[in-house]
Amino acid sequence: MRIADKFYTLQLATILCVVLFFSCTNNEDASDNAEIIDEIIDNQEEEEEETIEYADIDFSNWKVTLPVDNDNNGGPDEYQPLQLINLGYQTLEPVQPYMYDDITDGSLVFYTFPDVSTTNSSYSRTELRELINPSNSRENWTLLEGGEMTGRLKVDAVSANATSSDDYHKVIVMQIHGVLSQEDMDIHGFSSNNGPPLIKIYWKDGYIWSHKKSLIDESTDGDDLLETSSNTWTDIKLNLGYVGFEAFDFRITASDAKIEVQLNNNAAHVYQDVSLNKWPYENYFKAGNYLNSTHADAFSYIKYYNLSITH
Repeated sequence: MRIADKFYTLQLATILCVVLFFSCTNNEDASDNAEIIDEIIDNQEEEEEETIEYADIDFSNWKVTLPVDNDNNGGPDEYQPLQLINLGYQTLEPVQPYMYDDITDGSLVFYTFPDVSTTNSSYSRTELRELINPSNSRENWTLLEGGEMTGRLKVDAVSANATSSDDYHKVIVMQIHGVLSQEDMDIHGFSSNNGPPLIKIYWKDGYIWSHKKSLIDESTDGDDLLETSSNTWTDIKLNLGYVGFEAFDFRITASDAKIEVQLNNNAAHVYQDVSLNKWPYENYFKAGNYLNSTHADAFSYIKYYNLSITH
């Protein structure tokens, strides 16, 4: 018998003893006895409620993007940190189908399916986006300033892929995404601040892959570095190991011209090259469920047990 079961059995036995004791008293005390027993049961129920564990995620610097456009503004719905903190997400009915608690294992579930996508992508997501300033998404961080994201998570379920050699559809579960600085926006008159993702952490058929942006031509310099196309930047892909559908820990640490990625307690892989030294963008972390499929029957469920960022 588990310790929790033994404790619960002991509580029931205690209540039973109380019931038997008070049943031996005279009838005129029966009402008072019943009230005492009800109070004991109520206290027990309150204690059980207090033991509910939720995922350890502080939403103070996260907003969430959903795969739907319920507000009909032409883009995916988003909810800001002030709406999510202090378990506020639990009170948001539009959020609950896509980001919700599983109290059986203390996780936060991210569910998504192909529907509405952001401007620069064909894929839908239920994903958190870091906001170092919750009121201004234009404030982000440089590699020189650095930062770290750690989390414990697992792919709980994902749809089968019948259109390629993969068994399942791919999912991105963590990212460092690039973004143009306000200074570069002003200098060049760009209408969008979109930059390429520097690091993408994929789940592919149970394996965790790291994709890191690198220059095709390392001599590229100046304003040419701001060209986001695949003619300038390409992905270097690295298989970090197998996790299947089990929970795993992951860490991404960014610093000046250096990125570390680590799966569980395996040796960290270090990126340190010319491309990172020349990386012209500011950055923000992302985490959640970014399903890489537009198939009508595709879906994915990602569970996060904890997630934290530091700078």
